[in-house]
Amino acid sequence: MTFNRLFSRAVQVSRVGSRSAFTSSKPDLTNPNWLRVGLAFGSGVFLWGLLFKQHSTDVHEYKVRNGLE
Repeated sequence: MTFNRLFSRAVQVSRVGSRSAFTSSKPDLTNPNWLRVGLAFGSGVFLWGLLFKQHSTDVHEYKVRNGLE
């Protein structure tokens, strides 16, 4: 057998014996996964809440250290 025949045969065998890890179905946009949507928005709200709380704490500490309060 020539190298080309051997190589093409190996490619065919490897395609049959495995499947792509990147194959997936298209997302159903008419029926979203509400658990994932809720977790995404809930974690965003939680992180923004922590950000505002930390900011107010930092502003208060700044005012106390500089005698502004």
